[in-house]
Amino acid sequence: MDAWEIIDFASLDTDTQELIRESVTAREKSYSPYSKFKVGAAVRCADGSISRGCNVENASFPAGVCAEVAAIARAISEGKQKFTALAVVADQEGTTFTTPCGVCRQFISEFSNDLAIYLTRSDMKKVLRTRMNELLPLPFHTNDAETS
Repeated sequence: MDAWEIIDFASLDTDTQELIRESVTAREKSYSPYSKFKVGAAVRCADGSISRGCNVENASFPAGVCAEVAAIARAISEGKQKFTALAVVADQEGTTFTTPCGVCRQFISEFSNDLAIYLTRSDMKKVLRTRMNELLPLPFHTNDAETS
């Protein structure tokens, strides 16, 4: 696979399609009364289970939670720390694909910097497939701080 590629949803394997559908379902639960920007995420755990999350806004904007963080935090609260893929769905005006924000990229890299990432809109027609290390090639880790 190249650094990233755009593919048709229908060409994806059944497990990946299921993961993306779960992120669309999670997006429907979004609490976004301020921005009206709904985001859903679903992470596939190493045991095959899927954990969903949606963005949750707060009147104090920095206090909100991104969908990717919510999905991973939910999985971790259930004792899962190994992941194989993450799907994120959002319908952002003016762009085809919405990538995880910088904070989310760093958060995701804590658990896997080689994670498969699938980005799409809620219509699921086209999917951008990439890997975490393409979105954040040089993540910060505590051992990095100790050696610098």
